[in-house]
Amino acid sequence: MNIETRKLTLEDYDDLKESMLQAYDTLGGQIWSKSTIAKLLKLFPEGQLCIAVDDKVVACSLSIIVDYDEYGDKHTYQNITGNYGFSTHDANGDVLYGIEIFVHPEYRGLRLGRRLYEARKELCETLNLKSIIAGGRIPGYHEYADKLSPRQYIDKVKAKEIYDPTLTFQISNDFHVRKVLKNYLPGDHESKEFATLIEWNNIYYQGIDASARSAKTIRLGLVQWQMRLFPDIDAFYEQVEFFVDAVSGYKSDFIMFPEFFNTPLLQPYNHLPEMEAMRKLAEQTEEIVHKIQSFAVSYNVNIISGSMPILENNKLYNATYLCHRTGKTEEFRKIHITPNEQKYYGMVGGDKIQVFDTDCGKIGILICYDVEFPELSRIYADQGMQILFVPFLTDTQNGYTRVRHCAQARAIENECYVAIAGCVGNLPKVNNMDIQFAQSAVFTPSDFAFPTNAVKAETTPNTEMMLVVDVDLHLLDELHHFGTVKILKDRRKDLYEVRLLK
Repeated sequence: MNIETRKLTLEDYDDLKESMLQAYDTLGGQIWSKSTIAKLLKLFPEGQLCIAVDDKVVACSLSIIVDYDEYGDKHTYQNITGNYGFSTHDANGDVLYGIEIFVHPEYRGLRLGRRLYEARKELCETLNLKSIIAGGRIPGYHEYADKLSPRQYIDKVKAKEIYDPTLTFQISNDFHVRKVLKNYLPGDHESKEFATLIEWNNIYYQGIDASARSAKTIRLGLVQWQMRLFPDIDAFYEQVEFFVDAVSGYKSDFIMFPEFFNTPLLQPYNHLPEMEAMRKLAEQTEEIVHKIQSFAVSYNVNIISGSMPILENNKLYNATYLCHRTGKTEEFRKIHITPNEQKYYGMVGGDKIQVFDTDCGKIGILICYDVEFPELSRIYADQGMQILFVPFLTDTQNGYTRVRHCAQARAIENECYVAIAGCVGNLPKVNNMDIQFAQSAVFTPSDFAFPTNAVKAETTPNTEMMLVVDVDLHLLDELHHFGTVKILKDRRKDLYEVRLLK
């Protein structure tokens, strides 16, 4: 006989289903669907464990992580599992919550349940979680319900005067009973719909100290870029490096330049039609990105490189580059192209939508017009985005107003920070880039922990300057769980959804 404790996979589902049908006989044979197991595996693969005997899965434990203070000791099973959809799973939570554990009846003499409990404890310690909590059945209670209260029954099980197949096993594995729950699991007639709220404490739990909290404070540097002509590209690099140097001097984690901030370099091509001139500028993009990436490494700051034109397969795109301070470079192409960009430059939109993992958390990038389409940032929010960066270029105050108010809406509806940075001033001798209007800013959600006007900071309009702002990611976590309103959680997913098609 070969016994293996391992992570569950979706390929195990047929074995899992057979074991569930046998183990759940007394609960009417209700079992987890394949789609539900798939969702759990996607949300928290480490928490879904199984035991295979001779390559056949015969035992399983399913878990999620929760911020336990949000639910407290009076929760129900439906409540703690988010109506069985697991929206309650929070990777930043403090408790490993056991939502299921079972063993095929034919294999219960092998003490497989103990192995699963030990694997859960090891996972709890590895993830530095405070404890394991679960609602436990008391299947022997129906035999004593006419003469003992649930509390009396539990006390007698603790004293070993009564044997309960579930509770006795849990106590022997170092779990203690925190509370008796009523109506925890409807349909559990053996337990008379009572349950024990059981807990195992992780003695190695380190908690979250001040240094961990400070790591959640991220410093942003935004460049409100003055359009000016440069005698050559080296002068352009000098101006870029000036801002990188200045912002890094304040130990910023990010610096963002505006959309098309390199268009002063179009001046030598002003005799060409706009479309041809922009294609000539695109020939310099690779060199510029390489230079900015070297700044990111040497000044130890992540740089969102505004946006620049790139030519690929004879198609012109508007792209920005995330230059990590680790040396890695990632690209985002503007999805929605404005009528002006289409008319004068023949630009086309990109087709890749994703958040970026950085050393400061998950971020999203949208370029100017993109922020006016709420679906994009909602998809980002579902992927875990905490900060949205929006480099923009607007010529009139009307255009700026659209970008500003849409960016503010994105911060509120997606419970995230939104940073916008634009170009200012005039650019004579460059066709179609004559004037610019901007007021760069960082926007916040709108609740008590944030500024009353939901504006963290903003620049003086139409003046070259930089803005350095601290944002606290912990406040986003607290808003998500304890906010006056919980926009992301309260969406009616039974009526509508926003999802990627490709």
